[in-house]
Amino acid sequence: MTTADVSRSNVRTPVQTGSLVIGVVFLLVGVLGFIPGVTTDYDQMQFAGHESEAHLLGLFQVSILHNIVHLLFGVAGVALARTAGGARSYLLVGGIIYLVLWIYGLIVDPMAASNFVPLNNADNWLHLGLGVGMIALALVLPRDRARTATAPRV
Repeated sequence: MTTADVSRSNVRTPVQTGSLVIGVVFLLVGVLGFIPGVTTDYDQMQFAGHESEAHLLGLFQVSILHNIVHLLFGVAGVALARTAGGARSYLLVGGIIYLVLWIYGLIVDPMAASNFVPLNNADNWLHLGLGVGMIALALVLPRDRARTATAPRV
């Protein structure tokens, strides 16, 4: 194996890069959810449930559980970005999860005990965008490396 072969084998596919970027963003959001100031009304954050009055960036209602889920989702994205198949699955399944969460946010009573995730209107629209965006990335981004101009054609 030549040096060129080794360096080519370490290049991420577009779908792997997409998964990695989304995973890192989720990690960042999870961490930011625990920072007072970035998260307003931090002192009113609950572990779970709609009673949490903390808002990430003053807009998205969060709880401790919500932030932990973001962190775990980020870890999954980074870990599954190791392979093209794992990255595609992360984006596709993650997108479906976010669409289900969007529907859940639309139909659940915000004040009901069944609302274990603090969701507000901003969260619902974000979940729709994440779901559609992640599924689109899973379907559009190539799973293989693009040929470079210097690669020999066979």
